[in-house]
Amino acid sequence: MMEATPMAAPSATVRQLEARRRRGQLFEKLCLAAVLVAILVLLSLLVDVVLDGLPWLRPQLFTEFPSRFPERAGLRSALQGTLWMIGLTALMSFPIGVGAAIYLEEYARRNSFITQFIEINIANLAGVPSIIYGLLGLGLFVRGLELGRSVLAGSMTMALLVLPIIIVSSREAIRAVPPSLRQAAFALGATQWQVVRHHVLPNAMGGILTGTILAMSRAIGETAPLITIGALTFIAFDLRGPLDIFTVLPIQIFNWISLPQQEFHNLAAAGILVLLAVLLTMNGLAIYLRNRLQQRW
Repeated sequence: MMEATPMAAPSATVRQLEARRRRGQLFEKLCLAAVLVAILVLLSLLVDVVLDGLPWLRPQLFTEFPSRFPERAGLRSALQGTLWMIGLTALMSFPIGVGAAIYLEEYARRNSFITQFIEINIANLAGVPSIIYGLLGLGLFVRGLELGRSVLAGSMTMALLVLPIIIVSSREAIRAVPPSLRQAAFALGATQWQVVRHHVLPNAMGGILTGTILAMSRAIGETAPLITIGALTFIAFDLRGPLDIFTVLPIQIFNWISLPQQEFHNLAAAGILVLLAVLLTMNGLAIYLRNRLQQRW
């Protein structure tokens, strides 16, 4: 006579597998719901901004200075300040960041205390709140070097902000170059600098430029460090040099939002559309460069 116990074991296993499958499906639905909620919130914000700002997205918005009359107000000085600040920030942060990445990956000793100390500090600096960089820029550049509330002081502050990002992304791009490429160049008698210049940098340039452009995108959207160092909100003249006072797009948008008139709120929405267009253009350029210069080993 056969017992019932051996027949119950497969049945229990099937029930356990079915319970796991149901839990997996439930988790998948929760993840899908989270994605849909995030997309709906983002779309609702975008639709609201487009409806408010699109009628004010006219040519005068780019050619006129800020004004106390909404119909005469524009983003001319803010656009100039943004271009000046991003240009100077890139000029200062790119060579320093890429040079630091080359040193850490190609020249520094791996297990040295100094190397590990630098790596730990770079990783920690990448997570420091942006307002801390603003306080550092206020004390070091505005008051210490007596640069005042100039676009140069703002650019140096933003260069400090994005420098850890550029170093980390450049190191990842340099590290992705296969060691066999270096060894082949060394076998032919190339020096360390020749290997870096002719083989490592050209093959890592795609990742380096992508990381730099994304870092510049963050610098464009940051407001707290520039408010901390005292960037102004009302500039009614063209910038003539790096020592002039300045304003940027996020600060101008923040100023318009803080005013009580609804027309200025619509102007702020138009400014947000301009800022989004600049950010999407830069991100698109980063994606293009990554796909164009990406090497498959």
